[in-house]
Amino acid sequence: MIGAGATGATVYSLFAMRARQRPAAPALTEGDLTLDYATLLARVEHVAADLAYRGVVRGDRVAVLSENRIDYAIVQLASAKLGAIVACQNWRLTTAELRHCVALVEPRLLLASPRYRAAAAALEAGCPVADLSMLGRDGQSPSAAHPEDPFLIIYTSGTTGLPKAAAISQRAEIARMCALRMDLGIGPEDGYISWAPMFHMGGSEHLLAALMSGARGFVIDGFDADAILDVVAAHRIGWLMLVPATIEPLLERLQARNVRPAGIKALGCMADLVPSATMAAITAALGAPYLNSFGATETGMPPFSGGLIPVGHIPATLDKQLSSLVEVRLVGPDGRDVPQGEAGEAWVRGPTVFSGYWNAERANAESFSDGWFRMGDLLRKTEHGYAFVGRSKYLIKSGGENIYPAEIERVLLADPRVADAVVVRRTDPRWGEIPVAVVARAEAGLDAEAVEQLCRSALAGYKRPREVLFVDMASLPRSASGKIIREEVERMIG
Repeated sequence: MIGAGATGATVYSLFAMRARQRPAAPALTEGDLTLDYATLLARVEHVAADLAYRGVVRGDRVAVLSENRIDYAIVQLASAKLGAIVACQNWRLTTAELRHCVALVEPRLLLASPRYRAAAAALEAGCPVADLSMLGRDGQSPSAAHPEDPFLIIYTSGTTGLPKAAAISQRAEIARMCALRMDLGIGPEDGYISWAPMFHMGGSEHLLAALMSGARGFVIDGFDADAILDVVAAHRIGWLMLVPATIEPLLERLQARNVRPAGIKALGCMADLVPSATMAAITAALGAPYLNSFGATETGMPPFSGGLIPVGHIPATLDKQLSSLVEVRLVGPDGRDVPQGEAGEAWVRGPTVFSGYWNAERANAESFSDGWFRMGDLLRKTEHGYAFVGRSKYLIKSGGENIYPAEIERVLLADPRVADAVVVRRTDPRWGEIPVAVVARAEAGLDAEAVEQLCRSALAGYKRPREVLFVDMASLPRSASGKIIREEVERMIG
């Protein structure tokens, strides 16, 4: 036997190593509060002891319903030590949607910030509800986690109309940290601004990556252009995450304040959804290239986020570059690799890939094949990289949020006034894409206001159709099997 037992690094152990190495270095900043690494580690230990006292053990799920705050990251690190799984809840969802998400993971404990304590109580989760901001006690807790243990659960919209719970292991989180830093040249001196909701990768995953690598994290409660620019002006940033809808508002404040960045390695994401002129303007204003990203909750920033668009440049194509630490195949319907130049579904494997969907045997059977994860995205290999062709699982990406039409259609089709309905995407200069509902009426009195009210009572705000169009049933284009053809509906509505 050559060696054994020396490969067990976890999210917590890497963070703790950085804290012991540079205890006085700033770790997390939220407003006027800054914790150095030694203080942050001490708080993590106290929260881990409290969670253990409440009965949380390795493998248990801890659901969290909270806005962005330092306490959220502390709970995640404490859970990483215990081997518990943090199920990050989307506070934008309705009570019914949240109830489904919490029930799906059967948590040992539901933690809520003061802002969302009443919302958490209304879920009737069947487990204790505690105040996220009041955790902490003296005592010891075990370092029980293994690298392959699930660590974060991030919810993704489901093609069946209900969210799925993607379980991301400690191993995957460590690999994702490495992949982005390898591709962008990010070091411990480059901080990260966590303004995106912490129920998303952009809020949690990259903040944890900064802490595992000894960098500084800045926590902001949602998109606040001035707060972001305050940090950018004073501190070096590795990757400044900006989703399409935030770029123009940031540009306006940037120009009004004439801010000079301290240094940014890369900015932005989802270049396909950003007007070229806007992309060139933000890169010129901040002096950093644009990240031509293509990833997923299930894979992290890989598989196609290895390319940067130069400052001020308007690219002729948006072909993607392969990320580090990933293997990719483009596969046809027959399960075989397609020839170069033909479109195929992206199949991915590597250490950044998630472990599977929690409590979803059928979804896992459909999503994995022979050790590969099937992304559901169609790409074509070109001489310049990988060109995105379309989505085999139809998805609307609006302002950084993923929306599957099935979620909206499920609500519409449940109403007897609706004979049939389909939701399609439409390009939008601000949001990238927006959902448009195309409805065939069963009752002539049904109008757009009634449809809006129907969606308002059942769906989070960002999922509601931005426009409702009424058509005759006979005008809905259908396949030979009777299914509505979305692409033709898109062309039909312009």
